[in-house]
Amino acid sequence: MSLFPLESNPEVLNKFIHLLGVPEKIKIEDVYGLDNDALAWVPQPVIAMILLFPCSDKYYEYVEKEKELLKEKGQVNSPNLWFMKQQVSNACGTIALIHSIANNIDKIQLEDGIFKKLLEESEGKTPDERGEMLAKAGSGSEAFKLIAAHQELAREGQTEVNPNEQVNHHFISLIEKDGELYELDGRKECPINHGPTSKETFLQDAAKVCKSFMERDSEDINFTVMALIESD
Repeated sequence: MSLFPLESNPEVLNKFIHLLGVPEKIKIEDVYGLDNDALAWVPQPVIAMILLFPCSDKYYEYVEKEKELLKEKGQVNSPNLWFMKQQVSNACGTIALIHSIANNIDKIQLEDGIFKKLLEESEGKTPDERGEMLAKAGSGSEAFKLIAAHQELAREGQTEVNPNEQVNHHFISLIEKDGELYELDGRKECPINHGPTSKETFLQDAAKVCKSFMERDSEDINFTVMALIESD
């Protein structure tokens, strides 16, 4: 299965999450810079960060090195993390949104809707089994309804969409869970623990991770950073 790719367009993404049961006060906004002055303009509290980045040769080389390092040194991850593997092409935008929301339901307080039912259906499942919920979504299931909403909203973007076109950019989510900063990427084997953080320092700590992606591909400017925030 291959979906239409989502744009990094807050207007479209907000319509998507609100359609699926996220309260209107929870919104996605662009982050226009990663230095302290720019971050000061980001409304607080920040619930999650979403990064869209180019999938370059340098990036894939880094992923291989990271994989070997994890095998060698290992890492400790919170048992409270909600993680889903990506088994559907072009679903990374939706999976980044799911990761951002599923790991913050204590802050978001989902309304009755597709997201809430999907999380209930996925309780106790492995990351691979959760990925299969999208890959093998049957008609009438919550996963099928989520995919249908994804397809509808992807068509509302500003660029022409083609599910068979090679997409060279990828969405990931950055979240705080139990005092640690995690990178959640459905194409990786597991969440990546980037070390200690707090609710007070999460925005700055997540910005550092985003900067590291940019520094690895310093000649490319095609990065987009967004924040999931709670508005007044």
